[in-house]
Amino acid sequence: MNGSAAGHTRTAMLSDLGLKAQGGLDVEITGLTIDSRTVKPGSLFAALPGTQVHGAEFIQYALRMEAAAILTDAEGARLAADVLKASPAALVVVEDVRQVLAHCAALWFGPHPAHLVAVTGTNGKTSVATFCRQIWVEMGEAAVNLGTTGVEGAWTHPLRHTTPDPITLHSVMAEARANGITHLAMEASSHGLDQRRLDGVMLSAAGFSNFTQDHLDYHKTFEAYFAAKAALFTRLLPDEGVAVINIDDPKGRDLMQTVTANGQEVIGVGRAPDARLRLTAQRFDATGQDIRFEWQGAPHMARLKLIGGFQAENALLAAGLVIAAGGDPAEVFDTLPYLQTVRGRMQLAATRENGAAVFVDYAHTPDAVSTALQAMRPHVMGRLIAIVGAGGDRDTSKRPLMGRAAAEHADLVIVTDDNPRSEDPAAIRAAVIAGALEAASDPTKITEAGDRAEAILRAVDMLGAGDALLIAGKGHETGQIIGDDVLPFDDVEQASVAVAALDGRL
Repeated sequence: MNGSAAGHTRTAMLSDLGLKAQGGLDVEITGLTIDSRTVKPGSLFAALPGTQVHGAEFIQYALRMEAAAILTDAEGARLAADVLKASPAALVVVEDVRQVLAHCAALWFGPHPAHLVAVTGTNGKTSVATFCRQIWVEMGEAAVNLGTTGVEGAWTHPLRHTTPDPITLHSVMAEARANGITHLAMEASSHGLDQRRLDGVMLSAAGFSNFTQDHLDYHKTFEAYFAAKAALFTRLLPDEGVAVINIDDPKGRDLMQTVTANGQEVIGVGRAPDARLRLTAQRFDATGQDIRFEWQGAPHMARLKLIGGFQAENALLAAGLVIAAGGDPAEVFDTLPYLQTVRGRMQLAATRENGAAVFVDYAHTPDAVSTALQAMRPHVMGRLIAIVGAGGDRDTSKRPLMGRAAAEHADLVIVTDDNPRSEDPAAIRAAVIAGALEAASDPTKITEAGDRAEAILRAVDMLGAGDALLIAGKGHETGQIIGDDVLPFDDVEQASVAVAALDGRL
């Protein structure tokens, strides 16, 4: 390959990327893309199979823009046979075009940061990845985390997806390295794993947080959903890599058996007696918690300025990943008191003059809502109020379960709109309310306020001394999706405005 610095032209022969075209044709490539609108002369255009339409539909446009090569599967080649026959472009037909594209991107963009870890699981990915970055920074390393909140840390970069497409992912990681980043922690979503977006990434360690219901609109079954997450360990973690697994989760146990059978090293994390990094005790107060834990049998203590018992599990999982990636355990444990809450993850948004606190959390699954409320309870002396909703155009089966989870663990519940998208917001709220009423001992504890800002104002107005409010669902998001529009909306900002207005500070 020729040219690697930013701003310089990069070229490679098709064979340099491990690709073999039909007829043995080898051509010079000037770029990779999956978007026909960004094709430039000399580009390799990857036509991927999609859920709605095959990327082969856009091959004609890519050829019109002088693409030098087309990468697709047999179906794509069949769909675009006529235009391909009339073109001088090289055609590469492979069985798994997503996987091949990912490995091409790895070769094209070159090395990424030397110490790289990835974490998967239904909940906790962002917190664990962010805690990894914070630990590394406290240890003096140049580090970033990559995922739902973009790229954060010593170098920043926006992202549209938790796990971006492989071209974006490998490009960003190479750019991070070029900017001096040596340590990177990334979130591995089930969609990203299933669509081979992480293939070609060289991991030092992989983490597993937990497994509960989510994304069944995409994966269809629990088995397919878990298989997607397990691929981080069964397909992507190299033989010399270390698996860091929450073994308190039943699926974590299954995963540990699989990884151990493959001969890979495992660091079990949790309360189980056989956990190498074992949480043995927690003591909660209004501003955080004190934890006692053991590393390979030796006891340690730490103060965490984090609300919620599960945050101790996230912090220890992050500590395990940093150790697995070469960090000194004693140094790692010394950093734990400096960990800061991730934006939108059990974040203290505002405090009323009477001391009542308002928290914002990204909990958008039944288990996450249940876990967040149960985790808050030890920190709260008075009533626990919850605002909950559910997204439109997503798994409908979890809506009543969201309401049930809130009703089972909160003293008062307000059901409101989340991101209704193209669906009728009232119908979504009705499904959530139905589940809440089934679980509520007193139906009057369940109320409805479709307007999210109104729901937050009402809930804040209810807060007495010693009470706490959890606004669940949107976390770090700064927009609300209604129809095709994304309207500005920030739960933290709305909570702050409501508290200021009700306490007479506006």
